Amino acid sequence: MALLRCDFHSPALKMMTTMTVILPDPVSGEGEEKPVPERGWKTLYLLHGLSDDNTAWTRQTSLERYAAPLALAVVMPAVQRSFYTDMARGGAYGTFASRELPEICRSFFRLSADRRDNYVAGLSMGGYGAFRVALGRPEAFGAAASLSGAMDIGRRVREELDPDQDEEFLRELESIFGPLDSFPESRHDLFALARRVAESGEPAPRLYQCCGTEDFLYGHNVRFRDHAESLGLDLTYEEDRGEEHTWGYWDRKIQRVLQWLAPLLED
Repeated sequence: MALLRCDFHSPALKMMTTMTVILPDPVSGEGEEKPVPERGWKTLYLLHGLSDDNTAWTRQTSLERYAAPLALAVVMPAVQRSFYTDMARGGAYGTFASRELPEICRSFFRLSADRRDNYVAGLSMGGYGAFRVALGRPEAFGAAASLSGAMDIGRRVREELDPDQDEEFLRELESIFGPLDSFPESRHDLFALARRVAESGEPAPRLYQCCGTEDFLYGHNVRFRDHAESLGLDLTYEEDRGEEHTWGYWDRKIQRVLQWLAPLLED
């Protein structure tokens, strides 16, 4: 595998930004040639969590080793604490992650533009971001995976955050999403996005979702699972007893995500 750091200018963000990229080797360690497919490499856009950056997945897991046997490019962008959305007071990170980033990557590297060859996954904030990107652009992404995702932000604001103790975080969320009482049914709401995709009649991305039963976001994940299943979306859901919001868990589950994607990679 080739591991690259790429610093580049984003017109959507109006500034320089960074991504870490893993590219397949054209020749395997056993000397077997792996030519670039005619459509270009299949690509996983892998998203970081709230307190991380584009280096987190390669620093905290053995991702490069897990991806080595696969003919799969992995793109890990830096998006700050944006929740992968066009912020009310901040950068257009939703446009960047869902539209501009794939276009820029394809201009730099030989990556496929085919929906069947493009996937997005992430953890925590990035789990929300993965489903937001894929459900917001189902015509562009064939599959999405959320690991311990922040799936029900509207409920978290209403019922889980304390206006006094969490005042600073609530102000931050308002700078991202706008007035928080308007979050339900907005373009930020995964529940509304999932329903719109299901009702559109167009092909929906395959979804994978996992969470530990001791994770503080476990209730979010159960609620979204039930919602997605009620809509008839193609969702694979797994919960892991006793697991919390930790890198040890995500290191194991990213291997499961790659296993889940394997049939698509063989197409």
